[in-house]
Amino acid sequence: MSLFGKPFKCFNLRLKDRVEDFTKRLFYALFEEENTNEWKQLKIDFLEIAKQFCVKNRANTWDAFYCTLPEVRRKLDLDAEAIEKNDPASKSLEEIYLAYPGFHAIAIYRISHELFKLNMPIIPRMMSEYVHGITGIDIHPGATIGESFFVDHGTGIVIGETSIIEKNVKIYQGVTLGGLQVNKNLAATKRHPTIQENVTIYANATILGGDIVIGANSTIGANVWITQSVPENSLVTYKTEIKIRPKKNGIR
Repeated sequence: MSLFGKPFKCFNLRLKDRVEDFTKRLFYALFEEENTNEWKQLKIDFLEIAKQFCVKNRANTWDAFYCTLPEVRRKLDLDAEAIEKNDPASKSLEEIYLAYPGFHAIAIYRISHELFKLNMPIIPRMMSEYVHGITGIDIHPGATIGESFFVDHGTGIVIGETSIIEKNVKIYQGVTLGGLQVNKNLAATKRHPTIQENVTIYANATILGGDIVIGANSTIGANVWITQSVPENSLVTYKTEIKIRPKKNGIR
């Protein structure tokens, strides 16, 4: 390709649109009455997209992925139930499936994670970036997330590739599970924290480092910055001072 007289390498960026459409239809199909024709078309689309990325054994990869979907759906139902149980604003499960961005982000994560485990890194990343753009929630498909995952509001959440989140964890908006260093040499190492069972992490908390473990049954308060492990059954808070006093003589 030549642009303004200069040579450039070509990339088929229109695949972004095709992967987004595939992701959306796959998400819908997971919750609708089984439609044989729709699943056949999804397989055809997957094989054609995978071909563009020179994926070998594409049919076997689809078959392996398809076999994981009942378990994905089971986990998503548990996620929805966790949201209904923990969010006082929720009125029904139907509302969660239809209107909760946190559930949407978790759903696409769980779908893309299965493809990621089948050694297909690019397509899952495209899927996660599609839902990231819609919800503002950035979950890397390589992360490991247990059952009954609750995300409230969700905007600004970042969960890195090697994060491990165990069962019954609750995370609020703005939480970052990130790496302590941005170093390409660390690509093959665990760079992101481990969150054990029954942990709650409140808004805008930042937890960094691959060796960091947040112990089971702990509560991480809003706005804290954590770069060391936290024992089980801990409460971590950020102390700040807010003064409220009456106005005098109309002066604010």
